[in-house]
Amino acid sequence: MLENCIALGNSAQGFFIKSDRFKTTYVTYNFFLPLEKENVAHFALLPFILTTCGKEYPDFSKLNFKLNKLYSASLSASAEKVGDYQLLRVGISVIDDKYALDGEELVNKAVELLNSLVFEPRVENNSFFTEDVEREKRKAIEHIRGELAEKRLYARSRLIEEMYKDDVYGIPKCGTEKQVKEITAESLYKAWEDMLSRAALIVNVISDSLPQNVFDGIKSRLLSIDRSGAITVNESKPTRPLYASKRVEEKMDVAQGKLVMGFSMDAVSDDRKNAAVTVMCDIFGGGPYSRLFNYVREKLSLCYYCSANSEKRKGLLIVDSGVEVQNAKKAESEILRQLEIVKAGRFTDFEFESSKKSIINALNSYGDHQEAVDSWYTIKSAMSNPISPEDFATVIAKVGRNEVIDAAKTVKLHTVYNLIPKEAQ
Repeated sequence: MLENCIALGNSAQGFFIKSDRFKTTYVTYNFFLPLEKENVAHFALLPFILTTCGKEYPDFSKLNFKLNKLYSASLSASAEKVGDYQLLRVGISVIDDKYALDGEELVNKAVELLNSLVFEPRVENNSFFTEDVEREKRKAIEHIRGELAEKRLYARSRLIEEMYKDDVYGIPKCGTEKQVKEITAESLYKAWEDMLSRAALIVNVISDSLPQNVFDGIKSRLLSIDRSGAITVNESKPTRPLYASKRVEEKMDVAQGKLVMGFSMDAVSDDRKNAAVTVMCDIFGGGPYSRLFNYVREKLSLCYYCSANSEKRKGLLIVDSGVEVQNAKKAESEILRQLEIVKAGRFTDFEFESSKKSIINALNSYGDHQEAVDSWYTIKSAMSNPISPEDFATVIAKVGRNEVIDAAKTVKLHTVYNLIPKEAQ
């Protein structure tokens, strides 16, 4: 449950999220930056280089020794895409002070460590060290190649690339291999400075109790930086419907075809419409009670898997499926037919109630994982709507059939991407 909101500076906020389910405190820095083709690869690399070494801990062995002294505290890092923004995250998890021996203040020490890594990286003469940058570049390239090798992820990314050719949302969240290779120690240093001065920042503390003065050190660090140009997170540009949907076909050395369909829909921000879209997408292609699972996959056996998910901030719904080439057309037609059934309100009461129960159960289980709680409040708070998962579950329970139908009626086919084996006719 969100307890406190503390202003930390220009476009920077601290949140205390109280939870008594854990014996650890989880503290995260969450930097929001606009998706920019020229910067995306640089920014994506920063969370990982910042959590592997620092000025005080020039190699991972020294950093790991410090973490072990904090009762095996652990660091985390990620780069994500949230609407038209890139989200860079670094965090630390440490056991609560009350479980430490001799009353040691572990949480404040862990926050001091995280602050030193974020604000005092291992740099020299306005440059990171080349060996550190090259190490992280190799990891990033391996990650990008790994996603390309996973054809389900590849097909989905290709669909988004085709749908958003003229929109920043089409930019890959970690950039391309070519962009990563072009990163230098000097250019990464400039990106780090840019991140600290320009990013909208949310600092979360998830714990049973808020340690005294835990935000003070963070605030003083931020006040020493010129953040007059810091951004604010606004609504993302909604997906523009097409008058006529487009088709893209690509051949590769794959054993199984991939059919990925992208739909535009009304972008939503308020809780009630958000809840209606959530239920609509779940009835259409969520759990084992959904239309896509029961009919396209099970009864008609047209695909190996078939599911739907949405990016509500962009007004985007994606259906992805694994198909045999000879079944692709039939699967596409049946997916569209099931969407029309949802639009007409011809889904069953069992499907409707099962969907709401499943979503509510998932929301009520958010509190079981600190990472999930952190992610939830980070995104909700950035959008100035820090509703709790439990409160959103209450909104879900009140969603009516007509609201689901109204949400479905805004869904329009935008792009069909077909990945097929090279030898297929």
